[in-house]
Amino acid sequence: MKKALFIAICTLLYSSVLFSQGGMWVPSSIKERIKDMKAKGFKLSAEDIYDIEKASYKDAVVIFGSGCTGEMVSPDGLMLTNHHCGFSELQKHSSVEHDYLKDGFWAMKKEDELPNPGLTAKFLIRMEDVTDMVLTGTEGHNVEEEKAIKRKNIDKVVQKFTEGTKYIAEVKPIYYGNQYYIYVYEVYEDIRIVGAPPSSIGKFGGETDNWMWPRHTGDFMYFRVYAGKDNKPAPYSKDNVPYKPKKYFNISTKGIKESDFTMIYGYPARTQQYLFSSGVDDILNYSNPAKIKLRTMRLDEIRQVRKSDPAIRIAYAYKEANIANAWKKWQGESLGLSRLKTIDKKIAYEEAFDKWANTKPEYKNVIADLKTQYSLIHDYALVQDYYKEAIMAIELLQAVDIANKWLSNSSSAAIPKIQSDFYHDYYPEVDRKIAKKLLAEYMNKIPPAFIPQDVITEVQLAGSVDKYIDNLFATSLFVTEDRLKAGITNGAIFAEDPAIKLYLAFRKMYETNVRKYLQEYNTNIEALQKTFVRGQQEYEKEQKTGKTFFPDANHTLRIAYGAISGYSPEDAVWYMPISTLDGLIAKDNPLDYDFDIPQKLRDIYSTSNYGRWDVNGTVPVCFLASNHTSGGNSGSPVLNSKGELIGINFDRTWTSTMSDIEFDPEMCRNIGLDIRYVLFITDKIGGAKHLIDEMEIIE
Repeated sequence: MKKALFIAICTLLYSSVLFSQGGMWVPSSIKERIKDMKAKGFKLSAEDIYDIEKASYKDAVVIFGSGCTGEMVSPDGLMLTNHHCGFSELQKHSSVEHDYLKDGFWAMKKEDELPNPGLTAKFLIRMEDVTDMVLTGTEGHNVEEEKAIKRKNIDKVVQKFTEGTKYIAEVKPIYYGNQYYIYVYEVYEDIRIVGAPPSSIGKFGGETDNWMWPRHTGDFMYFRVYAGKDNKPAPYSKDNVPYKPKKYFNISTKGIKESDFTMIYGYPARTQQYLFSSGVDDILNYSNPAKIKLRTMRLDEIRQVRKSDPAIRIAYAYKEANIANAWKKWQGESLGLSRLKTIDKKIAYEEAFDKWANTKPEYKNVIADLKTQYSLIHDYALVQDYYKEAIMAIELLQAVDIANKWLSNSSSAAIPKIQSDFYHDYYPEVDRKIAKKLLAEYMNKIPPAFIPQDVITEVQLAGSVDKYIDNLFATSLFVTEDRLKAGITNGAIFAEDPAIKLYLAFRKMYETNVRKYLQEYNTNIEALQKTFVRGQQEYEKEQKTGKTFFPDANHTLRIAYGAISGYSPEDAVWYMPISTLDGLIAKDNPLDYDFDIPQKLRDIYSTSNYGRWDVNGTVPVCFLASNHTSGGNSGSPVLNSKGELIGINFDRTWTSTMSDIEFDPEMCRNIGLDIRYVLFITDKIGGAKHLIDEMEIIE
């Protein structure tokens, strides 16, 4: 009996792994995948997923802001996304007196919902292959001429698809420019916060749990899309009404189990599945180590000061999370690439391809030429990493960067922006300590050719980097809002400001000694990569390997599908795919900010008062699935085989972060927030049953 049970469990777990093949598929071409999807349990049609003649699930998925995904969940414009996606908007409404980050926010009526200037929701109207239109007239031209022709062609294509409408459109390449799609959007600009749990729920686990499993993070926020009375986009107005979406998702509370079909529908930002081996080497052995070290310096200082002052904690909460997110991701990515021996595998593949390519004039030299271009770009790419992660990570220089437009055109338009957007969350003492570390690291690691001579001289005159930075912060007008206002009033000569001198010195160095070379070599690499990818498709076809090529993510709408699935991160360990409230309570620690849950949640647990959200004496919180996701998929709907919403995607496991470059079916898992936990928190913590009543819930 035990042996039979063991075999059954192993078979089930193995079948879950087989479900996962990776891939981010273009919705308009999903008919090519629908047979495979149905074989794995999907019960709807390709037209249900994507259709421009009638409402389909594409109409319920939006680009939230500039980087996340959101989904419509009611006929009255209610939208769900991640807490971390809406965090910066919630922070702007927060203060020590009204600490929505700490306490959460719930609008009990629509009049209480919080507007967010600048925040948008972009709905895809249609996508279409426009490759022929974009490439018309490019044959026989060199790389630069071809780029110029394509730019003109793209302008014409955009004009054609948006003429007579208020839509916006963009043309993006896939397969490294072997194919082009146009994406036409309708952009709504009145987006209001409706509900958010306390950060002790929405960010439970903090950076300790980030990218980890098991996870118990209630990473969700409610927003509402508003429109004019004609249901069309309109600027914020009290007269606007809730948007009536063409489609919204029904909510399934029926539950999930191992091997259930799942689908992600969202906007993954960037993958590099076809990256050349030298590119992976640069990431693994140079770029990631440098960026990790520089961000560690910033995080160490922020974490030291935020514990002492609640105002600093609020001001730097989003900054810290933003810095730490990629910092931890890069560490996991490096571990994964090393474990998979990705560079070795790519080199072996490239050698086999090169032998085949020797008989193909179009592809004969592509491997050698790629190696050459990567060797040429290497130093410049590393300097770019240090410039962005060290020099431009100094917040004072970010303020100068905002002001640079004002200084260039003698307009004062930039000054209010600095005052409202920058100083509200800026503490010079924190920045000064960070600046000392970052500038010293840059000057120690980067060759003198990439360090402005003026900066070298100023540091030598001051006696050290620390003294130079102390002088800079003691004298620059940009250090405080009061100083800046006084400087404007008194007619200060801003060109003499030491922060501007530092900013301009590095900017001139970067523009003169780095950017133009990066552009040249990247252009060459892109052209060669286009040829290489096209060659791979021919090579695999001739070898009859059956390999399926999916286009790398480029922040356009994609579908990924897989199954609810646990995994084994190491020998003798198996992670179950569903976490519960019991596990959350086990982590609860009032002495640790990241794990200190609201007392109200403790009280609910002590009485087991879960109501309709009770599942076998607890409440499901998060789950694992084998969908291929990336940055940008944050907030994406996780759907079951019937297209019903079962969760919200918010993360990957740490051992999955190399999936942007190589997807490992046995190890790569996305992390979703169970929709039942969303509803439980909305009901029991937020007291916002009216939001649940808005949604169509399938019990």
